[in-house]
Amino acid sequence: MTPAVDISIAAKEWTQLDGLRELAEAAILAALAESGMTLRPNAEVSVLFCDDAFIKNLNRQWRGIAKPTNVLSFPAAHAARGAPAPAALGDIAVAFETAAKESAEAQIPLREHVTHLLVHGFLHLAGYDHATDEEAGTMEGIERAALAKLGISDPYAARLIEDNACANERA
Repeated sequence: MTPAVDISIAAKEWTQLDGLRELAEAAILAALAESGMTLRPNAEVSVLFCDDAFIKNLNRQWRGIAKPTNVLSFPAAHAARGAPAPAALGDIAVAFETAAKESAEAQIPLREHVTHLLVHGFLHLAGYDHATDEEAGTMEGIERAALAKLGISDPYAARLIEDNACANERA
């Protein structure tokens, strides 16, 4: 079963990256395949492509951190791993400036980095977290497998992106 992916583009900078809908759908399908999540009929996820100012406000409101981050996930309901997911899975927000800066620093294409952020964000909707080393290892393994299915190299191999930049917490 495939979830419906609703995308919104709230920052004009995203228009330079063609095929955002297809990119989001592919990332979410790959993450879903590796997550073990069982979907209900009519499952859906929303993706917002925003800017740093918008995500900074979300980060401040929901996490108490007054700075931008690369991706935030907002599960519609608690997803217990292995249990059927709710029909409305939740929302993922990705910030352009932070994602672009990180991809430039890591010397990887922006499209690949955004795909990774979407996989990561979806896994939070699926009930995964990285608060402990064990959780992080599990989540990173699933991310690697999902990205490999999409022909994207292991984003953790070189650890070029600062730990702070990868601190994507569920809100």
